[in-house]
Amino acid sequence: MLDRNEGGTPIWLGARDCDIADFARHVERETRAADHPHAAEIVKNIPVYDGDALRRTFADEETARAIMAEFNRVFSAGPGIIAIRGGHPDIAMLDEVTEALSAIIAAEEAAQPGRGDHFAAAGANSRLWNAHEKLGIRDPALFARYNANEIVRRVAEAWLGPCYQITTQVNVVRPGGKAQTPHRDYHMGFQTEEILRHYPASQHALSALLTLQGAVAHSDMPLESGPTKLLPYSQSYLPGYIAVNRPDFRAWFEANHVQLPLEKGDMVFFNPATFHAAGENRTTNVQRFANLMQIGSAYGRSIEIVDRSRLSQAVYPHLKALAESGAFSAREVDNIVAATAEGYPFPANLDLDAPVGGMAPASQQDVMRKALAERWPPERLSDEVRAQDGRKRSH
Repeated sequence: MLDRNEGGTPIWLGARDCDIADFARHVERETRAADHPHAAEIVKNIPVYDGDALRRTFADEETARAIMAEFNRVFSAGPGIIAIRGGHPDIAMLDEVTEALSAIIAAEEAAQPGRGDHFAAAGANSRLWNAHEKLGIRDPALFARYNANEIVRRVAEAWLGPCYQITTQVNVVRPGGKAQTPHRDYHMGFQTEEILRHYPASQHALSALLTLQGAVAHSDMPLESGPTKLLPYSQSYLPGYIAVNRPDFRAWFEANHVQLPLEKGDMVFFNPATFHAAGENRTTNVQRFANLMQIGSAYGRSIEIVDRSRLSQAVYPHLKALAESGAFSAREVDNIVAATAEGYPFPANLDLDAPVGGMAPASQQDVMRKALAERWPPERLSDEVRAQDGRKRSH
C-alpha cells in the first residue's frame, strides 16, 4: 500500500492504528537484570542505579560510555525509564534549593493566585515555570552548586548528546492533590489529535528523540504521596501520542502503571513518550516537591535566524489585499502564511502566555490566520504581533 512503509508501518497515524490488545502485548514485557549490568536492581520493571556507584565509575571515560550506552538502550527500546538512588547526595544543598524555589513560588502565588496547570485542575498543584532561570537569577552560587551534578550531564548526553539545554519546572502536590491524567510529554504530547494526524509517523518517532524528561525528588515521596505513575515500554508504541488520549488506553494505564517510592535526592529520567501522570497525594502531611527537568536536544533549531515578526508585518498588507481580491485561493493564502509566520508556539513564557483551551498558546500563524479571517487592518496585526513578542521573554 502506498500509505505504508516497506515494513508495513503506516505513514499517517490515526485512531484506527490504536489497538488496545496490540498495546498490551507491546508493554507486557519483563526487564531482565542481565540486560542492565550496571543497575543495582530492577524494581517494577525499571532499572534502578546507585548514585554513589555511578559517580565512582563515571570517573573512567570508557566505563562511563558503556553505562551511557545502557541508558540509551533503556530509553529507546527498553523500559524507557531509569531511577537513580542518591542522584543528589548533598541533602543540605538540596534543602537550600527547595527553600529558594518555595520562596519564589510563594511570591508568584501571592501576585497571581489560581493559575492553571498542565494535565491537572487549576489550584491542585503549585507550579513554578522556568525554575531553572529563576533560581539562577535569585541565587547564582546556589544554582551553580545544584547544577554541578555529573549524573545529570551523563544521562542527558546518553540520550541527547552534547549541547543540550536544561529547563526545569517545579511541581508541588499538596495533601489531597488529585492525580494528573495520563499523557505523553513535549513536543507532541502538547498537541491535539487533529494536529497530530497531519504529522507523518516518522515525526511521531522523532518527537521522542528530541527531549528527555527528568525529576529530582526534593522531598521524600512514599507511595501514598503519589510519585509519578509510569508505564514501562509504552514509549516505543508508535501511535501512542494519539492513543494516550483514548479512554480504553487511559483505563489500561490506570490498571497497569507502576510507581516507585523515592527519597529526597533520588532522580528519575524517562523518554518523554512514556505514558505517565503525577499520582494522587493521599497523605495528610506530605508536600510532594519535585523539580521536573525537560532537557532539549541541540538539534531542535533552524539553521538561520529569521525575524518572522518583521516579515509577517511586511507581508500582511499585501497578503490581505491578494486574499480579498480573490487573486489567490484560500489554500494558496494559507501556504503564504505558513512560509511567513512562526507556526510553533514554543518556546513560550507560560507565566505570561498561558494556554487557553489547550496545551499551547496561540502561534504567530494563528494570529495571522485570525487577522485574515476577520479582515484586520495592518495596524492591528502589527499590534498583536508586537504584543505576542512582548510575552516571549523569560521574566
